[in-house]
Amino acid sequence: MLSVIVRSALTKCKLPCQVAFRAMSSSAGPSPPYTTLAISQPAEFITHVELHRPDKRNAMNKAFWREMVDCFNEISENPDCRVVVVSGAGKIFTAGIDLTDMASDILQPEGDDTARVSWNMRNTITKFQETFSVIEKCPKPVVVAVHGACVGGGVDLITACDVRLCTQDAWFQVKEVDIGLAADVGTLQRLPKVIGSRSLVNELALTARKMYADEAKSSGLVSRVFADKEAMMAGALEMAGEIAGRSPVAVQGTKINLIYARDHSVAEGLNYMATWNMSMLQTHDVMKSAQASMEKKSPKTVVFSKL
Repeated sequence: MLSVIVRSALTKCKLPCQVAFRAMSSSAGPSPPYTTLAISQPAEFITHVELHRPDKRNAMNKAFWREMVDCFNEISENPDCRVVVVSGAGKIFTAGIDLTDMASDILQPEGDDTARVSWNMRNTITKFQETFSVIEKCPKPVVVAVHGACVGGGVDLITACDVRLCTQDAWFQVKEVDIGLAADVGTLQRLPKVIGSRSLVNELALTARKMYADEAKSSGLVSRVFADKEAMMAGALEMAGEIAGRSPVAVQGTKINLIYARDHSVAEGLNYMATWNMSMLQTHDVMKSAQASMEKKSPKTVVFSKL
């Protein structure tokens, strides 16, 4: 089955996707002003955000936590971006937090007494939480492509994304209990929403055991598994192209309402949806999309205004 999926992805993409994938593979290093991220546009309306500290296994240092917020805030406002692909440079997706670089912030918070130390520590934690919450808040759908290891903070990152893909050699680990702390920047809050089994979530978080690709697929952590990174990135780009070809009003409204529905009752979600669409249904995109459908054309043939 896996070989069929991979062949299908590569056959549909053919040369354009393969060329775009090579463009996504940044060998030039991080994109200024960033020092940990390489940003590119492999195709129209698609932004690629690559974790780019390959010599450090993409470990998350102090700069990373700031730069992700700046990057996704910019993406949220960029009308030339309709979908984001996130991946990691080098041999693995990420080794998680860079303890060497981050130790002073975590182990030696400033303050004259317990209250002040605690206050400063809380501020630090909430800043770290925003690094991944900003992905969820971004109205553009985010497809994350994981190869090799995805450890600790990597799980926090991917659970904030909308679609998760991985390679056959990928593995995932909620590592925090092994270093003496409870995961505090998103995993414990989002992973139970992603995986249907509360027992499995508890097991992963309490034992820090590794979850490999097949189990990640069967549990719902990822939706597709590819033979290798090249096939995965081609598949991610193809998926991103399908999303980017739809009405940005429809796509962004869908993401926002899916997240709202996840955290609210059905009745609340329906009420929010009605309020949302009482204005959004007045877009020209509906008529353009309906016309394309009646003419048996792909939505990707429609020219939608930027949003």
